Amino acid sequence: AKVRKAAEEEWQKYLSLVKVTGTEDQKKNFYTSMYHLFVQPNNIADVDGRYRGPNDSIYTAATGKYYSTFSLWDTYRAAHPMYTVLCPDKATDMVNTMIAHADVQGYLPIWAIWGKENFCMIGNHGVPVVAEACLKDLPGIDQEKAYQAIRKSLTENHYNSEWDIYDQYGYLPVDLIDREAVSKTLEFGYDDYSAALLAKKLGKQEDYEFFMKRAEYYKTLFDPETKLMRGKDSNGKWRTPFNPFYLCHGGTRGGDYTEGNALQYSWHVQQDVDGLVQLMGGKEAFAAQLDTLFELEVTEEQSGGELWDVTGLIGQYAHGNEPSHHVIHLYNYVNRPWRTQELVDSVYRSQYANNVDGLSGNEDCGQMSAWYILNSMGFYQVCPGKPVYSIGRPAFDKAVINLPSEKTFSIVVKNNSKSNKYIESVLLNGKALDTPFFGHQDIVAGGIMEIKMTDHPTQWGSNNSSQ
Repeated sequence: AKVRKAAEEEWQKYLSLVKVTGTEDQKKNFYTSMYHLFVQPNNIADVDGRYRGPNDSIYTAATGKYYSTFSLWDTYRAAHPMYTVLCPDKATDMVNTMIAHADVQGYLPIWAIWGKENFCMIGNHGVPVVAEACLKDLPGIDQEKAYQAIRKSLTENHYNSEWDIYDQYGYLPVDLIDREAVSKTLEFGYDDYSAALLAKKLGKQEDYEFFMKRAEYYKTLFDPETKLMRGKDSNGKWRTPFNPFYLCHGGTRGGDYTEGNALQYSWHVQQDVDGLVQLMGGKEAFAAQLDTLFELEVTEEQSGGELWDVTGLIGQYAHGNEPSHHVIHLYNYVNRPWRTQELVDSVYRSQYANNVDGLSGNEDCGQMSAWYILNSMGFYQVCPGKPVYSIGRPAFDKAVINLPSEKTFSIVVKNNSKSNKYIESVLLNGKALDTPFFGHQDIVAGGIMEIKMTDHPTQWGSNNSSQ
């Protein structure tokens, strides 16, 4: 009974970090999502701080904390950014664990469970998690040591990296990489961007320029004819034949993409949306291509068969899997914020339900729920590492984030209803906000965002979408 009471009190502390005002169903969805968010990562150190490291040796954590269950391909997108806001002390412990992991393994964790690397997914998304914590200046992190772990992870070959080939060609050629070459190139570029931001912060100009150059490698795989990211061989020739609908799973079915197809992965340029807009021919063309993604129906025959982890489809947007999670917010970058608002609203209603089967895809260690938590409060971070939030469609009449500094950040929504899903105006601390973006510092400083809703699309946020 004593243990149970202590557990209930501990959970209450974490679930109370955000207080929302809404319907009973909304609150059950929200706090179930909060529970899912905090189930992991897990402290695997024993009561005396000892833990088994990635090489099976026994180490002792000075703080008594050594975390694992890092599903980083999934959780770098929203779950880890949430930890930096709601429990920065835990985020610090997680990042210090990753650095300790790199000290032994030689590179940051890719997907770690029980302290061991399982190499489950592509990229090395321990990089943006560590970089973001440093860029947000979470206390208790040796930023120079963190950067060295990042740099080593992104420049010294190890399992699933192929940096020599990546640097030689400016992409991963499909004839030299056995699978997932396009997805790997795109995800490596995002990691490079995160490294570049931290290099710049620490005054490492040469490294900044090196990583920023690599962050633009995605441009080498953009096919101007199809306006999609397409595989290319070591002679610079496009993958032929090319079926943009074909669903690939790197672990079981091969192909150039990871758990998706060209239509879904071509938006995986979180670090340079403006650059992708230009490649696609400008804002009008970009918005038209986005519309196609959300409207296009593809048959099982066209896609090569069913893929179990590409689910929650709205057209070809797959909410049940992580590579799509930022895409709805891309309309904010091309002066169409009302499209972001109505699509976020449709996802609330079609993809999250107060049932045992209420999620449209694998929870993936809190990421599916973290998307809901952030978006239901009214915003999302398109590019973790870059401390900017994109405003969508808030679900609640009021949400209050209780910050560790004993400050609060409140989102108050007026005229909120099922039919009023569009934003008419926004005030941030009493001042009109005309752009659908605001900064992380606005949250941590505490304050209030007031959002007025209406039942029809408006021009709010469409004339000044610079972020």
